[in-house]
Amino acid sequence: MSKPFKILGIQQIAIGGEDKDRLRKLWVDLLGFEFKSTFVSERENVVEDICAIGKGAHEIEVDLMQPFDIEKKPAVHQTPLNHIGLWVDDLPKAVEWLSAQGLRFAPGGIRNGAGGHDITFVHPKGNEDFPLCGEGVLIELVQAPPDIIASLSS
Repeated sequence: MSKPFKILGIQQIAIGGEDKDRLRKLWVDLLGFEFKSTFVSERENVVEDICAIGKGAHEIEVDLMQPFDIEKKPAVHQTPLNHIGLWVDDLPKAVEWLSAQGLRFAPGGIRNGAGGHDITFVHPKGNEDFPLCGEGVLIELVQAPPDIIASLSS
């Protein structure tokens, strides 16, 4: 089965908790990940510290997330491993092809994500119209920029 896109590698993992300062103590202070920025979105109910290890195409982002409002959804602190992000060489083609195969995407479509790249999410649960899903795992597909595509495609 020929696909019109290629998954290039892991772009990020996202870890949620009620207090991202405790997560930051572990991942930045103790493990040595680099703090890069903070992203806040009331609409997506998240306050996250974007951290990373590695450089260039080998940089892996670790997002440390807490809810903007603990009473609202999505509950980014549940489960602790919130989602995994995958670099994709052609996000629109991937979404079109995967949808045609019956893969369910979460509401919101393709949009600009916290890291500045276009993103969309594979829904963790299927339904009657789209039976294929992340099987309990939220998967973020992330449009890779040209330098990452070149580096990871070779």
